[in-house]
Amino acid sequence: MGWGDTWRSKRSGLGWANAELNVAAALCAAQLAVSCAIWWVGTFDDDAHGAGSGGGLAAAGLLCMLVFGPLLLAVLGLLHAAAHTMPAATLARLATRRVGGSEEAWHLAFVAVLGVLWAAVAVVLGVPPTGTIALLIAASGVVPALGVRYVRRRERATGRAPRSHRIWVRSALASFGACVLVAGVGLVGLSTGLIKEYEPPKLSAEQLAGVWRGDGGAVLRLRAGGRAELTALPAQPEFGDVTTKEFTRCDGTGSWFLDTEGRYDPYVDTGDSSGRDGVVVRIEDCGHDTYWTIGGSEARPELFVLFGDPDSGDLRILKRD
Repeated sequence: MGWGDTWRSKRSGLGWANAELNVAAALCAAQLAVSCAIWWVGTFDDDAHGAGSGGGLAAAGLLCMLVFGPLLLAVLGLLHAAAHTMPAATLARLATRRVGGSEEAWHLAFVAVLGVLWAAVAVVLGVPPTGTIALLIAASGVVPALGVRYVRRRERATGRAPRSHRIWVRSALASFGACVLVAGVGLVGLSTGLIKEYEPPKLSAEQLAGVWRGDGGAVLRLRAGGRAELTALPAQPEFGDVTTKEFTRCDGTGSWFLDTEGRYDPYVDTGDSSGRDGVVVRIEDCGHDTYWTIGGSEARPELFVLFGDPDSGDLRILKRD
């Protein structure tokens, strides 16, 4: 791959050498793949909210990932290198010429600065990252920067830079091996009990009583004794099958009760039932009985309903006020 040739500038010495750009992109793609594997293992104890029970779409998604994933990772790695690692390398060279010091140290410093800048851009665009994600963004250029350092040192020692296709092949093999290792450790941990699989909380009717709120101004007040008060609460449409994503919003009063046997779970007959306890909310003249499955944890319980197919439904969640 000769992506770096376009950026080479012999007069200024600030250009991006082909091998440097390729190693930065390849290492970024590799660490992104490993990060995805770690994230996947971390979801073992998460509440999936009944999604993906059907399995058909999940299998198709896995196939698409295997086919198009490597190309997508390569493109993302190139974008990251062009927007983060290599601009930091250019700034480091300028700083070394004007201020002095180690160019490699400057490079790592500017990698951190640009990482903070991109995290701030995410906030401005309305997708503020969590503290952990912001830290990962800021540090995401460290490994590619070390790769650039390695290429430069090898070129000075041997008089030639490593070939681009070898860089990508070695990076792909290393990331594949790391992903297999992470996935293997996760599955072993799950089978041995070191990693606990998610288990929904068991709540009594007394524990469920209270105020629950969701998106769109949805409010569900569960009163002791079985009385329910609703404001803009999503509900199953009165006409239509369980696989439709459509829902109606209900206001008014009704009744509720705890179902611990799944008798009112609409997915029982389709084979996609989660087999979990739920709250059945019933209101006259507005929609059908709606089965709110109990999720979250005992400390932070949730009620959720999935309108439509489990693989691609419209998820609505209520959290305790």
